[in-house]
Amino acid sequence: MRELTSLFLRLGFTAFGGPAAHIAMMRTEVVDKRKWLSEQQFLDLVGASNLIPGPSSTEVAHHIGYLRGGWKGMLLAGACFILPATLIVLAIAMFYERFNQLPAVAGLLYGIKPVVIAIILHALWILGRVAIKNVWLVTLAAFVLALYFLGFNEILLLLGSGILVMVVRNFRKLSGSNIYSIGTLGISALPVLAAQPFSLAALFLTFLKIGAVMYGSGYVLLAFLRADFVERLGWLTDTQLLDAVAIGQFTPGPLFTTATFIGYLLAGVPGAVVATVGIFLPSFIVVAATNPWISRMRESALASAFLDGVNAAAIALMAAVTWLLSGSSIIDAPTLVLALAAALILFRYKINSAWLVLGGAVAGLLISLVG
Repeated sequence: MRELTSLFLRLGFTAFGGPAAHIAMMRTEVVDKRKWLSEQQFLDLVGASNLIPGPSSTEVAHHIGYLRGGWKGMLLAGACFILPATLIVLAIAMFYERFNQLPAVAGLLYGIKPVVIAIILHALWILGRVAIKNVWLVTLAAFVLALYFLGFNEILLLLGSGILVMVVRNFRKLSGSNIYSIGTLGISALPVLAAQPFSLAALFLTFLKIGAVMYGSGYVLLAFLRADFVERLGWLTDTQLLDAVAIGQFTPGPLFTTATFIGYLLAGVPGAVVATVGIFLPSFIVVAATNPWISRMRESALASAFLDGVNAAAIALMAAVTWLLSGSSIIDAPTLVLALAAALILFRYKINSAWLVLGGAVAGLLISLVG
């Protein structure tokens, strides 16, 4: 338990760069250095984390903790990985709420936002090359993109895409009644949260829903956050959402701590706690339930096909929301130049996105001072 605490607290304070970087750091620590797992065992954990909803790198931490110390080890590893980023984001949220109208802070955010758009576009390109493997998935992604702009629910699009690919690839294995029951289960399982006044209970349930159904990269979180908090509930603006994502980029640990920032903006410290618990709670439950079945999940044709469909839809949702948010971040020639420069650097060199965000902040501050 002391080893788990030490390792994941350190990773929580130093794991910059997104889920892929987090997983690479964990592999170095638990496979190469400590020999806790073999290479194949670690790959199985990563594959299992990709087959379930939630933040993949955080779920890998949960799995490692579970294997080392049962459910107590899982809780300890997960909490130690999440807590440092949560506290850092909470401190930044307090500063943001108090000083975000100052010219210097406005300048920082002015430079950060177009860089964040470039970072998301880069992630979209990298993930898309892996997730969209053939013409059939390209067509599915384009269809999902069109349906999103027509107003279809993003959860329906994700689950529907996964079920469609699973059924098409495994048609002979599934009887008509099984296909019907799978489709009905996917639709009936969707939580319906109508527009309502702000409350801590509604905040918790909204983040609980997101944590329970969100597949794909942490950037897909943008689609869910915008659909719920900007469009449906009207509790946030696009500008506040971009600021929240920028903070998540700049801090270590899981991008899901964006929830901490949003919760604080809406209801102070209680809101931050409720939002953070809500979005991360499902990952603990799902990992505890699936860990004993990892080897079977890895070999399942149904699970593999479902994941392919969900990933293709997730890429389409990322593209749609990036397009919508770019309108409030790339607003003039300097921000366009910043976005293009950041994209060029990302595509040409392997650089940690946190450094790009810092560079955007400095550039934005200098532009605002000159202007």
